[in-house]
Amino acid sequence: MTSRDKLESIATNLWWTWTPDARSLFRRLNPEVYRASDDNPRAALATAKEEVLNDSSFQDDVDAVYQRYRDYMERTPQVEDAPETAYFCMEYGLHESMPLYSGGLGVLAGDHSKAASDLGLPFTGIGLFLREGYFRQSFDADGWQEATYPVLDPAKHPVSLVSEGGGDPLTVTVPIGTHEISVRAWKVALGHTDLYLLDTDFDANPDEYRPLTRRLYQGGDHERIRQEIVLGIGGLRMLRALDVTPDVYHANEGHCAFLMLELLRERLAAGDDVAEAETWVRDRSVFTTHTPVMAGHDHFDPDLFSEAMAGFRDEIHLSNHDLLGYGRVHTDDHEETFTMTVLGLKLSRAANGVSELNGHVARQQWEDLYPDRPLDEVPIDAITNGVHLPTWTAGPARDFFADHIHVDLTEAQDPDDWAALADLSDETLWDFRCSLRERLLNYVAEKVQAQSLPMHPDLDPEALTIGFARRFATYKRAPLLFRDRERARALFSDADRPLQILYAGKAHPDDDAGKEFIRRIYALSQEAGFEGKVVFLENYDMEMGRMLTSGCDVWLNNPRRPLEASGTSGQKVAAHGGLNLSVLDGWWPEGYNGNNGWAIGPEPTGDYGTADPEVQDEQDAASLYRQLEEGVLPTFYTRNDDGLPTDWIDMMREAMTGVPAPFSAKRMVLDYVEEMYRHDG
Repeated sequence: MTSRDKLESIATNLWWTWTPDARSLFRRLNPEVYRASDDNPRAALATAKEEVLNDSSFQDDVDAVYQRYRDYMERTPQVEDAPETAYFCMEYGLHESMPLYSGGLGVLAGDHSKAASDLGLPFTGIGLFLREGYFRQSFDADGWQEATYPVLDPAKHPVSLVSEGGGDPLTVTVPIGTHEISVRAWKVALGHTDLYLLDTDFDANPDEYRPLTRRLYQGGDHERIRQEIVLGIGGLRMLRALDVTPDVYHANEGHCAFLMLELLRERLAAGDDVAEAETWVRDRSVFTTHTPVMAGHDHFDPDLFSEAMAGFRDEIHLSNHDLLGYGRVHTDDHEETFTMTVLGLKLSRAANGVSELNGHVARQQWEDLYPDRPLDEVPIDAITNGVHLPTWTAGPARDFFADHIHVDLTEAQDPDDWAALADLSDETLWDFRCSLRERLLNYVAEKVQAQSLPMHPDLDPEALTIGFARRFATYKRAPLLFRDRERARALFSDADRPLQILYAGKAHPDDDAGKEFIRRIYALSQEAGFEGKVVFLENYDMEMGRMLTSGCDVWLNNPRRPLEASGTSGQKVAAHGGLNLSVLDGWWPEGYNGNNGWAIGPEPTGDYGTADPEVQDEQDAASLYRQLEEGVLPTFYTRNDDGLPTDWIDMMREAMTGVPAPFSAKRMVLDYVEEMYRHDG
């Protein structure tokens, strides 16, 4: 094989997305084009410079990376006799060049699928081919967010249209209302994992149905239920057409739960009675719920549900009342909406939240579904989310680990491997932290030059640098740091303890309150005392996320508890020596030990959702200021005779050795295998 052939082979499998040496090869082919394409290897290959391809040292590097790729694809699975699993999710965050995601749910699904590949699990993903998935963010002169939707061209990305034996596209039909629509699929190779993305946007479908798979979470309930029919029912039918017969079906959030009704239809068509069919479906289905507020679950008006499911109802041969009952807490309440989470809970044998706290909240939410059980026996457990360390660990950090402890820690599952970092000297660890901060600030200086939002950073490479980057949903309270503006101004104006903060994130295009939060932070960034030290980076994506979580000294997270189901961005900072400053919500109550970061607000209690939001905001803001004034800033700026912040470095050690392994996606997926996917029944 020529070097080009080997690079083409690597480019067709998203293994390269978590392999820095592979990405470096594509960058070297044509740095300008690679950068402009959001690091798309296909774009770099199409414009490759011949002098690079013909360079002998480059060819040697290609040979080495290609051999690593082959070794990865041929290695022995790490889990014996793992059940074959089909994983359904609305969105997947795989890489910034393929914006098939909207937020944390998609990034989680991508990390889950990558970790399944690393473990060698028999694992197939089902999602949607979102040609206009993640919008491009820009701003008008007043700092008001605007959205544009670049269209993903499959010819320029590592996706392939799934075909039948004769070469024609493989399609399945799905009933929506009284119509049949056609669904095809695009295949993405993700290491060992095959991901199939469903598509309705082609000529076989009427114009009314073609946009169903273009964008996420937009339009009303009418569009949403159709989209979820495509995902759940169409996804299962596509698996059948592909001759994939899993042992277990994992619905990641309620969007996917129609797959369980399709499983039920199959069993009824095979001759089972309803009770037998329900038992069969439950034995093979598991369900994950994330949403900690009732209004956030997908609820469909009974008339809308009945209209959208008319064709399917004819296929399954159940009454409208019985079909609606699968999505109702009170089956005979004709006014109750159809709730996708209820469907997922009723037709699965195991269900979980995505952190211990989230599991508790979910049990509170759905205890009425189990009236004969006490709250602590409501059958919703918890598996805390984790992050795919090979994706989220910066290249310089991986090199640092290899140079100093001679282990690829991104592959390490044993906490003892990470414990070796504790033996590194204070100077070594501090140099590591400072180099990552400087790398980030260089990136920021370059990034702001291309922004529509005018920013004039005056960032100090030696100053304490805080990061806040996530969806700008209002419950995440992005402006909380400025609730007492003068107290905040005093923090940012202290010449002896300089402070700077980097913000990034997108508000949903229909969320004016979230857009107002961004506008408010932009306005603050122009005020005296904050100018140059409060910076908003536009067009947040996975690349920016990697830069921020690797480079910031402190990761700020201040959601209104208990509305953060898990959160994972804070898990990414620990491998880079970053520390969390967070409300005790989501994963942080499990990760925080008093010595590896700081907690905002009071200890969690079992009484959630009753606090007055205004009171909670006031208390949490006061706690945030207190932690900064009395904890974070003094610890960072108290130095020994060698100029080293020894107490801070001790906290770095605690975070670096104690957080990454327990909060890795590999640990998470192993938990799913043992606690959810395996079944003795």
